[in-house]
Order: sequence, then C-alpha cells, then structure tokens
Amino acid sequence: QVQLVESGGGLVQAGASLRLSCEASGASFRSYCVGWFRQAPGKEREFVAAISRFGFNTYYSDTAKGRFTISRANVRNTVSLQMNILKPEDSAVYYCAAVAQENLRDPLRYDYWGRGTPVTVSS
Repeated sequence: QVQLVESGGGLVQAGASLRLSCEASGASFRSYCVGWFRQAPGKEREFVAAISRFGFNTYYSDTAKGRFTISRANVRNTVSLQMNILKPEDSAVYYCAAVAQENLRDPLRYDYWGRGTPVTVSS
C-alpha cells in the first residue's frame, strides 16, 4: 500500500503562485503513476494533472495546461504541483492519488488517496 500526504495549500490572491507537494510512504513509489485532483464545494472531483512512474510523461486538464506543472522526485518520494497565475475558480481541496496504470483521468480508477490540502484564491 501507499500512504499519501499533501501539503502546501493556503490562501492567496488572484495571480499568485502556490506549490503543492505530495509525499508518499509505504510500497515502492516508483511503481505508481500519480495524479492531482481537486474538488470545490458542491462539485465533483476533477482531474488536474498526472505524471508517469519516472516522470517522462505528464498530462494536464485544459484548465491546468500552461499554468500548472507537475513533477516528481522519486528519490524523495514526492510529487509536486506548481500552480501559477491562480484564479478564484482554482479554489478547491487538492488531492494527490496513486495508481499503477498511466494516463488515467477518472478519479474512480485511482487506488490510493491523500486527505487533501485546501487552496483558496481571493479576487
């Protein structure tokens, strides 16, 4: 099993940046692809970005493309999400999740989840 813990969320103004981190422990982290998802109040959980086992492939939602960057450091068992030019509509709880299969955008397909870190962007 893999345990995931997110950090780095907070309250920022529109246009600012945040860097979220997902730290993994447990089973071999390199065996898993990692995705970031977010869920705003009253909305479904949505895909943000994902990265393959060794970081060679990355995937983004249309809203994240060009503003967010996902990366991973397997030596430190971490995956990061750099978020730039934040907008109020980016406000949500952000979750990282792990799965063996690559390029999955459906949250139901992921096996392991963290508890999330909240991001609030004020206008």
